[in-house]
Amino acid sequence: MILQEGFICKHYTFVEKGCFKMYGIDEKGTEHNLRFAAENDWVADLGSFYSGKPSKLFIEAIEPSTILQIEKQDLLYLFVNSPKFDRNFRVIVEEKFIELQTRLLQNFSSNAEQRYLDFLEQYTELSSRLPNAQIASYLGITPEFLSKIRKDISLK
Repeated sequence: MILQEGFICKHYTFVEKGCFKMYGIDEKGTEHNLRFAAENDWVADLGSFYSGKPSKLFIEAIEPSTILQIEKQDLLYLFVNSPKFDRNFRVIVEEKFIELQTRLLQNFSSNAEQRYLDFLEQYTELSSRLPNAQIASYLGITPEFLSKIRKDISLK
């Protein structure tokens, strides 16, 4: 666990090896996966990281992982003193923002089967590594419904 709800996100984390999930928990105690981060990806609760306010999210390893972390003050130092780093990092953040916009659009304009197919396209390498319950949580469906979708797709 690299972040828990109620704590301030103090690090931007680079996943060298392994896989993490970022999720929130609703009032019923149900987990809702927002995103996954695997090898060569970055993960942080940006709202908490930049505002210094307690997070409403969790970031947890799904499998054994190796990470590198950078604190806010060091990251800001790199932004100011290394224009190349600043530019590259901003591109990474912009790409993640685009992924989030796409996901939001999919959630209200696509059915569960299409969201699953989009998930497979986005997380090709992770689809076989993640437990069904994690994928279902990301898609906003039950594991049983995910099994039905997979069965229906295999019959096509």
